Formats: sequence, C-alpha cells, structure tokens
Amino acid sequence: MNDYLHNTIPNLKPFNFERHYNSHFINTPWVLVNGISKKKSIYTFKTDNILEIERKDNTIKTTWNLNIENVFSIATEDGLIRVKAYFKDDDILVLNNEHKEEFALYINTTNYNEDLNSVEDIKAFLKEKYKKKVSTVIYDHEFYYIEKSKEFGPFKVEILSKMVKNEEISAYCFVRDINETDYSKRLRIYDLIQEL
Repeated sequence: MNDYLHNTIPNLKPFNFERHYNSHFINTPWVLVNGISKKKSIYTFKTDNILEIERKDNTIKTTWNLNIENVFSIATEDGLIRVKAYFKDDDILVLNNEHKEEFALYINTTNYNEDLNSVEDIKAFLKEKYKKKVSTVIYDHEFYYIEKSKEFGPFKVEILSKMVKNEEISAYCFVRDINETDYSKRLRIYDLIQEL
C-alpha cells in the first residue's frame, strides 16, 4: 500500500473479491467525499462493467474493469486510470490512484437516514457512525477498575454502571481495558458511562 495513503487513512483493508464484491461493492451507491462542497456525485459500479456517476443535473455512464490483482481500471474524462480499492469500514471505500499521491474517498449511505450534501453532513455522518461503534465496543467490552489501590474485575460497563448507581463504587475510579496492563490512559468509569 502506498505510504501516503496509509499515513493519511490508517487501518485500511484491501479489496477482497470474495468478501466485498457482491456484498459491499456492486450496485452500492457511493457518495464521493472529495469535492462535495462544489458538487455532489454518487458512483455506482454495475455488474455489466458500467460505472454510473450521478450528479444533480445529469448521469454519466462510463466503464470499469477489475483485473486479477484487484486493480480497477476506470475510464474517465482524462483517460484510463488505475486504482486499488480499500475499505476503512463496510461503508467507507477508498480508491487509491496507482500513479499519483491521490485518492478518492466514498461513503455508502444506504443505512444512513440523512442526505450527504456538504462537508458538515460528512462530519455529522462520521460522528454518528463512530459514536455508535464506540458505544458498541464499550458495551461489549470488559474493564478492570482500581479503588483504594486494589484492582477488581473484569466487568462490563453495564455492571460497572449498576454498581455506581447502587453507590457500591465511585464513578471516578480509574479503569483499564482487559487488554491493557496499566491505568496510564487515566480513563474513569464515568467516562465509559458517558459513551453509552
């Protein structure tokens, strides 16, 4: 993977035909984030190698192909470009130009109720998406807590929250994830409860 792309957007997963093609890629409307403040574009890759680019006033049809190495060739106004596809999450697609330090970022809004028409809409989408993700991770995860120099746990946040409500422990006790070795992040039970 290109260092430029990796440094800009960490933890990308390369396009995998078996995993992504039918479930995440084909016939999925992808909103282009780059340039959304000027004009909104929705890209849909069709099974017949047609790429539909829908804009406010028109729809452009062009072609795309995928080779054995999972490199996409896309016919554009400027000629044929070759890109590698990556997923940040199931609904964030990145197409990285093989010959330049540039990439296009797309968002699948199929499971999102609001329209994406501006940078502010993108920020709201990402905030909501990652807030849900954090809540889910925190809710399902276990933590140790320390009180009066003694460690207890691990407990799920739901249990810790009940213990705080019942005044069995303080909401300001430090916690650590079960995968961490110390309390250096200075996270408290109160902080976990706020994210639920």
